[in-house]
Amino acid sequence: MTTGTVLHTVLPRSVRSALDAMDADLGRDWRLSELADRARVSGRTLQRQFRTFLGHSPRVTLQDLRFKAARRKLLHATSETKIMDVALGCGFAHCGRFSVEYRTRYGETPSQTLQRQSLPAPAGRPLLPTFVTSHQQPAIALGRIEAQARHGDMARHLTDAVIMALLRAGMAVSCRRASARYEISGGLTDHEARTELTLRLTDTITGRLIWAYRSEVDLADDELLAARIVTALQPSLRLAEMDRVRHVPDHDLVAHDLALKAMPDVIRLDAQGNDHARDLLERAIQLDPDDALATALSAWTHAQRAIYHFTTTPTEDRARATELAHKAQALPGDATVLAILGNALTLVDELAAAEIVISKALAIDGGSAWAWSRSGWINLYKGDTTAAIERFKIALDLAPHDQLAFNNFVGIGCAHFDAGHYGEAAIWQQRAVLDHPSALWIHRTLCPSYLLSGAQPEAKRSLALWRAGCPELTIAGVEAGLPPLTWSCRTRIVGALNDAGLPL
Repeated sequence: MTTGTVLHTVLPRSVRSALDAMDADLGRDWRLSELADRARVSGRTLQRQFRTFLGHSPRVTLQDLRFKAARRKLLHATSETKIMDVALGCGFAHCGRFSVEYRTRYGETPSQTLQRQSLPAPAGRPLLPTFVTSHQQPAIALGRIEAQARHGDMARHLTDAVIMALLRAGMAVSCRRASARYEISGGLTDHEARTELTLRLTDTITGRLIWAYRSEVDLADDELLAARIVTALQPSLRLAEMDRVRHVPDHDLVAHDLALKAMPDVIRLDAQGNDHARDLLERAIQLDPDDALATALSAWTHAQRAIYHFTTTPTEDRARATELAHKAQALPGDATVLAILGNALTLVDELAAAEIVISKALAIDGGSAWAWSRSGWINLYKGDTTAAIERFKIALDLAPHDQLAFNNFVGIGCAHFDAGHYGEAAIWQQRAVLDHPSALWIHRTLCPSYLLSGAQPEAKRSLALWRAGCPELTIAGVEAGLPPLTWSCRTRIVGALNDAGLPL
């Protein structure tokens, strides 16, 4: 299910069943009796459970699901997307009424969302990432998608759409299995009135299964389906590539592979991982000063040191991060490199440049969870907390199990903090700490969230945990390392830390 994913597992089974039914067919005019049959409870019971757990009736909830689906489609739009098609596909029969309500909900018209997401390539240049080379990216071969005769054309169209989606995401595609490191294969099968797609990503050398995917499919929209497939496989492919180089001696690796080896430590966002990654990336840049991945990762690593209090020389690390980020801007890179570069530029307070870079990343790969997450942080730093939360949740929706998913929890918490919702801020950031306890810097905003929500014992415990890992921490150090949050947010963070007992 694509909506309410974070809370979905704590809902009663009857509510989950009804939500899943709605989500699978948003265009259907669901009657309460039909949903009650799916949920295996009475209509009255289902009404009561919806109001208790979701705060709305099933009909209002269905309308919310439809608008969220339409919003996602417009945010993931291509140049071919039509607003009327999106509205009809999400169950809105009257396009004018849809536009009016959409503007009321999101503060902009559907056409404004569509225009904001559209970033055409310069005239005369293809949008496809022609900079990807075989030595930088492992090739992927797309094997045959098995299908019954009546789905044969759709299987071929879907194969072509997946190839295009892989190329847009910056991945190398091979026509021959023998020259590819990985292979995608699968099939379309009918189950009663449903058509189900199953796919597998395997390592062609070891035969190891890397990723598996199964979903009920809408055969009328193969491009959207292909984009979802490529978005879903990317975290597993990234892990497979990082695992491939993990046990290879450093001296046997080229610059790009050294950067891949450093990446797990970079995305840990903790001090130990940062130290190890910095050494690997320095060696990678020595081998190839123009390796885009190594340069962007190194810029992000130095920015982390300044922002997350990993260093006693934040000014020097910030300057080095800025230097490397500017260099990376001149190097060709895929959506992943651009998302990483956007992280670095954001942390050194170059928001305008970061916004351009992240827009390019999303133009190449609209399913990049890392780029959507960074877009959330950019909106947060600009003071637009609603847009920030929306984009963090898109990132979580795209890749809920990604290694950086916890940073979206932090971002949502910071957005609630900026908006003055301190209890909600504490809930999200506590979730981030539970998910990633070694990222001690989360306590920088968790402690103030607790304190300002009236939870003094929890605030003191949070500060104690932070200081245990960073005993030299002071108010002055925190102020020097804060990211480019709004002035009001920064003032409340520093004031609350001071009240909690952090020394000057």
